[in-house]
Order: sequence, then C-alpha cells, then structure tokens
Amino acid sequence: MKLTIAAIGRMKAGPMAELVDTYAKRIRQAGKPAGITALNIVDFPESRKATASARACEEASLLNSATPSGGILIALDERGKPVNTAEFAELIKTELESGSQDLVFAIGGPDGHAAELRTNARHMVSFGHMTWPHMLARVLLAEQIYRVVTILINHPYHRN
Repeated sequence: MKLTIAAIGRMKAGPMAELVDTYAKRIRQAGKPAGITALNIVDFPESRKATASARACEEASLLNSATPSGGILIALDERGKPVNTAEFAELIKTELESGSQDLVFAIGGPDGHAAELRTNARHMVSFGHMTWPHMLARVLLAEQIYRVVTILINHPYHRN
C-alpha cells in the first residue's frame, strides 16, 4: 500500500521539516515488511480566496486531487474521531488487509476542511481536542504513521 500525506501550506526548511523527513525515512525503511511500499508527501499552497469557506473549498479540491481513483482518504479534522495509537494502527491495518492500494491523509489549512472533503473521507481522525498548527500536524502524523509501522512489524518502538 502507498501512503500519502497531503497537506495545505508549504513546509519550510527548519526543525519541523527535519522531523517530518526523519520519520518519512524511517517509514520508507521499515514499512516494506508491513506492506507499506511508499510514502509520498505532497504540499499545496494555501488558498488566497476572500472567505474562509471559499478557501476551504479550493483547498479541498487540491487535497482530493491527491487521492488516486480507488484510494482511501483519511481527513485529519477536529470533528473527527479521537483515536489512540492502537486504534490508529488498527484503522491502517484494516485498510491494508482489505487490499487498499492507496491511503491518503489530508491535513487542511488554517480554515480546516470543507464539507466536501469530509464527505469524501472514509475516515475522519482527530489528534485530540486541541487545535494544532498544520505544520506541526505533519510532524505528529508522520511520527504516528512510523509508530503504526513499528506496531505492525512488532518492533519495540511503541510500548503499551
């Protein structure tokens, strides 16, 4: 299965970008035994439309375009289901075992996701009740995906 992190906002060089790169390398190295063949990270620019709803709609089109035909979209959204790491691992494992070829994680911009994207998402996941900056959300997501990979291959990184 190929994984994609599709995010609104360009990641600039610096500590957060370095962390995302570190976890991406780890995912690519450890993922194959778990059935994860690739990890792609796609950045889209923030919309410059006049209203929040127009910006979210334009960004939803961009994020939806990152999902291949037949791919599974997972929206990171404050309205999503708060999951712990084991639940997140089970979600990914279930999609992997069902034969899904592409799994796309969508991180919205400052205005969040449009209703259209939330409707298109098979899963909506929340990283808790706090609001996270979209750049930091990438770091959290990359680390959690790596943690899921280690759970799937029985590596001791994650401890219960």
